[in-house]
Amino acid sequence: MQDKLYTRAGYLALFTIFYNIAEGLVSVWFGFADETLSLFGFGVDSFIEVISAVGVWHMLKRIRHNGGESRDEFERRALRITGTAFYLLTAGLLLSAGINLYSGHKPETTLWGIIISLASMSFMWYLIRQKTFVGTALGSQAILADAACSRACLYLSLVLMVASIGYQATGIGSLDSIGALLISWLTFREGREALDKSHGLNCSCSCSCGSSTETKQ
Repeated sequence: MQDKLYTRAGYLALFTIFYNIAEGLVSVWFGFADETLSLFGFGVDSFIEVISAVGVWHMLKRIRHNGGESRDEFERRALRITGTAFYLLTAGLLLSAGINLYSGHKPETTLWGIIISLASMSFMWYLIRQKTFVGTALGSQAILADAACSRACLYLSLVLMVASIGYQATGIGSLDSIGALLISWLTFREGREALDKSHGLNCSCSCSCGSSTETKQ
């Protein structure tokens, strides 16, 4: 039963990877074509989420191989890369949103933002439920953390949807930039969380190594 649950968790991680790649490509393409900053930022965020999902998938393989949860340098490096990428995305969104607000720039349309956000919310809701079920059944904090990551994606989708519908309904161009600012706040939080986790893993590793050294002595 446990082996089947880990297999299911692996499939969920792979689905997350491929879905985010597809979502990122579509979002960046239409965000650039329609000059929709919030959609473009949402797409870049999807690519960053792929890095995190690859780390989880790699960790799941090690868990099954070692018979228990283990965290290695690969996961720490993935978390550091993810955290730094989120910070860079945050800075880019803040700068672009500031320029757009100052210049009064308006996107051509935010229709694709509405469509993509609705699709993303549906898939993320499914992934959250499945990952939470598997993570709880296995008592795996790693899988539950991945479910929390999908929950953050759901919040990003909600922000994108509200900003996109708001612009389509009112024509107020600043709503797209405000949506981008809200997304930048969420990406900053995700970046900080990723870096905090990487520091925690380093601390855990150091403590374990220290304990092993003391034991040997």
